[in-house]
Amino acid sequence: MFLLKLLKRKTESNENWCYQTQVSCDGHCKGPERWSEVNADCGNARQSPVNIVTKKTKLDERLTPFKFTGYQTAFDSTVRNNGHSVQVNLPITAAVSGGNLGDTYKAVQFHLHWGTDGGPGSEHTVDGEQYPMELHIVHMKQRYNRIQDALKDPSGIAVLGFFYEESNTPNKKYDQFIYALRSVQNTNGNATLRKVSLNQFILSEENMTNYYRYDGSLTTPGCMEAVVWTVFENPIPLDKEQLRAFSSLKFHDGKPMVGTFRPVQSRNGRTVYRSSGPAVLASAVLLFVSITTTFILSHLS
Repeated sequence: MFLLKLLKRKTESNENWCYQTQVSCDGHCKGPERWSEVNADCGNARQSPVNIVTKKTKLDERLTPFKFTGYQTAFDSTVRNNGHSVQVNLPITAAVSGGNLGDTYKAVQFHLHWGTDGGPGSEHTVDGEQYPMELHIVHMKQRYNRIQDALKDPSGIAVLGFFYEESNTPNKKYDQFIYALRSVQNTNGNATLRKVSLNQFILSEENMTNYYRYDGSLTTPGCMEAVVWTVFENPIPLDKEQLRAFSSLKFHDGKPMVGTFRPVQSRNGRTVYRSSGPAVLASAVLLFVSITTTFILSHLS
């Protein structure tokens, strides 16, 4: 009986967290500044998201392009309003490796974080800039069968994070997903996606060579510090109406599902690394120009 009561209290506690936009004077839920009361791990030193200060990032030439497998495979799945976001579980075998991940990680699910009516809403920020929305594709090491086991490993989870930016024209690849949001307004609402692929929701591979890397945590309670984060520099385009569509959803308490992001956390001495692609390319161009100029000048003198 005691164990049942303990589990019940734990479940109630975990359901008692909320985003800042849900906090009210009656104190019915605990906003981000009180998440450590929901789960102590949320107060640890390696939390996510963070503000990426580009001039303080460190070049790491091991951060090479990724290898994606199964990302092009078409699948049917369900978009579900889980009370805090919209999530799509992945029924296919898709994986990512390379990029100095040190292992192969299989894709489990993806979900999003957004602001209000297309306003600032990404979790990570870059030089203090907050994008309208952020996509998280969650992977776990291939050796694990349960995400609970992967979360016990300090590098058991790899999340690929993508920003969104407002564009002048709609992103046709998102039409089916945006349409499905009409059927998932309320908690536990769900809608079917048919014949979609992960590739259609992200950037082309040539636009994914610029990225940031750091060690962090889940961005919702229990905030376990088991995540290798990759945040891509180039954003995905959606027009204003597509971005605003997400604000039509509702939280589990019936309030508008807006501001679904955790504020940035202290880096606490952690280094954020940047990929070598753009830096190496730029230095190669400069070296070529320098050598060419020297050659031409030497032959003119």
